[in-house]
Amino acid sequence: MAYYILKSYKLKADAFRIFQALSVTRHSFFLDSSLNSGHLGRYSFLGMEPFSVFKLDAADPFGKLREAMDKYKMPVLKNGIPFLGGAVGYFGYDVGFALEKKIKMRAKADLGIPDCFVGLYNTTVIIDHLKQLLYICALGFPEKNLRPAEALAKSNFKKVRCLLSRVSQEKKSAGENRQSPKIITSLDSNFSKDAYLAAVKKAKGYIRRGDIYQVNLSQRFQARTKLSGPEIYRRLRQISPSYFSAYLDTGEFAILSSSPERFLKLEGRMVTTRPMKGTRPRGNSQSQDRSFKEELLKSAKDKAELTMIVDLERNDLGRVCHYDSVRVRRLRELEKYQTVFQTTASISGRLHKDKDRFDLLRACFPGGSITGCPKIRAMEIIEELEPARRSIYTGALGYLSFSGGMDFNILIRTILKKKERLYFSVGGGIVADSDPLAEYEETLVKARAMIESIGAAQ
Repeated sequence: MAYYILKSYKLKADAFRIFQALSVTRHSFFLDSSLNSGHLGRYSFLGMEPFSVFKLDAADPFGKLREAMDKYKMPVLKNGIPFLGGAVGYFGYDVGFALEKKIKMRAKADLGIPDCFVGLYNTTVIIDHLKQLLYICALGFPEKNLRPAEALAKSNFKKVRCLLSRVSQEKKSAGENRQSPKIITSLDSNFSKDAYLAAVKKAKGYIRRGDIYQVNLSQRFQARTKLSGPEIYRRLRQISPSYFSAYLDTGEFAILSSSPERFLKLEGRMVTTRPMKGTRPRGNSQSQDRSFKEELLKSAKDKAELTMIVDLERNDLGRVCHYDSVRVRRLRELEKYQTVFQTTASISGRLHKDKDRFDLLRACFPGGSITGCPKIRAMEIIEELEPARRSIYTGALGYLSFSGGMDFNILIRTILKKKERLYFSVGGGIVADSDPLAEYEETLVKARAMIESIGAAQ
C-alpha cells in the first residue's frame, strides 16, 4: 500500500488566499469550485511541484499517460475525497487531430503551446466546502521503498504546512482592497465582425448541403497586460464563479478558466458528462432576468441544438460504456451564473469492464458540445473557417487520480496568459436557423466576464 499522510483542519481562510500561498511554487494548480454550492461544487483541489511532467505535441497522449500512471496506485479511501494526488493538466483541442488523423489541418498554430501538459502531483491541499474542512495530503510517490517514501511525504507535508501558516498570519489577501482595473488595452480579434458573419453564413451553407447538423464557430481575442496571472484570476472568479474553474501554471504560460461545463467525470465505473448549449445574458433587473430566461427556455433553436449534442454524447459514451447503461439523466436544465443563463444536459453510463479512463478520454475527445455534429466533419469545417488553431480552447483541464477517478472540464471561458500577452476565444453553435448577427453577439456575451477581468475595452 502507498505511504501517505492525510490530516484535516478547520477551514479558516478563503480558498483564493490559500491558492495565493501555493502560487509562488513551481507548476502550482488550483481546481477551483469557485461557485461552491451543491454537489457540483463541494471540493476544490490545489497542488504544487509535480515529480514528473509530460509535454506532448501532435501525438496521442493517453497511452503514454496510462503507462506512467500504472506505476502508482492509491486505494479509494472511505472519507469519499475523490482526489488525493495524481495527474493534473490539460489536453488541448488539437489533440483531436492526433486521434483523428484523417482530418487535414489547415489553420495556423501560432501560440507555441504544447498540445498536452500534465504533471504528476504527490502533494495536495483539499478544500471541502460543504464541511468547511481543509485537508493536506502528502504521498510517498515516486519512491518505491517505505523509508524514502515516508521521508519524502513528511518533507512535502511540512513544506505545505509552512506555506499555509503564512495565510493564517495575513489579515487580508493581497489585492483584496484594490479597485476595479482601469482600461489596459483594446482587444484585437482574429475575425473582423464582417468576416465572422461571413463564416457563419458559410457554415449554414454546409448545413443546407447536409454535411453537418451544427458546428461550433469561435473567434479569438488577444490583449496585453501588466497584471499577474493570479490577479487576473482573482478578478475572473469574482466576476464569473463556476463549478469547474481552474488555474494552472506551466512555467511558460498560465491557464485561467472559469468554465461552467464538465467534460467527463469517472467515479468507480460510472461516467458523467454535462454538455452545455444555449446562452442568454443576465439582465439588469429581475424583470429583464425573467425575460431572458423565458426566451432561452422557449427557444426551439437552442433546444434542438442541445438535443443534437446529447445524441452525439450518447453515441461517444456508447463506444466505451455498456450500451444499455447510457442514460440521459437531465435533458435540459437551466443554470444561472453571474453573467449568463445556460441550459445543460446530463448523461451517464457505466464503463465497460474491458475499458479504462484513457479509453474513455480517447472515445469522447474533444467534447461534442464544442465541435458540432457529426463531430469529424464539424472539426474539418472548423479548420477551414477559423483563422488559427484553437490550442487549449475547447480542450479539457482536470485530474486523473492515483485511485482511478477522473474529472475534467471543457476549456471555455478561459484565458491563456503567456508573458504579457492574453488570449481567449468565444464561440457558439451554428445551426440551420442561426441568425449570423445574433451568433456574433452571443460570442460577446460569453466574453463579458473575461473582458471585465482584464480591464479591457471592446
